[in-house]
Amino acid sequence: MKRTILLLSIGLLLNVPLLAEKQSFLAKEKNRIIRQEGDCQSRHAPCSTFKIPISLMGYNEELLIDETHPELPFQEGYVDYIENWKQPHHPALWLKHSCVWFSQVLTQQIGMKKFREYVAKFDYGNMDVSGDKGQNNGLTRAWLSSSLEISPEEQVAFLQKLLDNKLPVSLKSHEMTRAILFVEDLPNDWKLYGKTGSGSLLDHDRTQKLDIQMGWFVGWIQNGQHTIVFAQYLEDEEKCNTYASLRAKAYAKQKLMHLIEAL
Repeated sequence: MKRTILLLSIGLLLNVPLLAEKQSFLAKEKNRIIRQEGDCQSRHAPCSTFKIPISLMGYNEELLIDETHPELPFQEGYVDYIENWKQPHHPALWLKHSCVWFSQVLTQQIGMKKFREYVAKFDYGNMDVSGDKGQNNGLTRAWLSSSLEISPEEQVAFLQKLLDNKLPVSLKSHEMTRAILFVEDLPNDWKLYGKTGSGSLLDHDRTQKLDIQMGWFVGWIQNGQHTIVFAQYLEDEEKCNTYASLRAKAYAKQKLMHLIEAL
């Protein structure tokens, strides 16, 4: 583990990935491509980046109220393999902790009919919410290394619609979702908004999850003059002990800082 972290740190300093992984990155400002790397057209499971459309659904259905309401209690039987999920969560904490069970509570409250309709109206990736093969679990699993997939290019297009208030939900749904996606302040009055996502690659017949990760970091950076929308995707070519989502976030932040310096 220590060796992996050390290699990652060196790779970030040298701007060279030392891990066996492949990456794609797309950054656009007002539909103008600023930087593009790798294959941005192929689709992959959105994993926890799908919390963005779930948030839009939740606010539009008035299941979510504001940044801190409602607060839902943790219950036995919920997904709990990360320790900080074993506590009550509100919308902002849901995004911060990337809490799976909170997403699943919301989608079950929305119901499959409306859930499928939202995904179709959002024109979200392949729009396949069937879930794992033969499991009939799309309402709680479709986005988690399962049937639903989206490309980096489509992620950026979707986020641009979120920024432009052009998705088929209320204005409040757009505004509140943008608010809970805030990550941190960057130099020179830039602000970073985004969402990570991690998952497992599937085998060739899509029935078994491999012990190899894929990861996302998608979002936008903004100051008074500019808004740059981005999507960073990576997938490992061998088992790695660090979360792919955190590596994707680190790579994206490094690239975004270079873009900021160039403006």
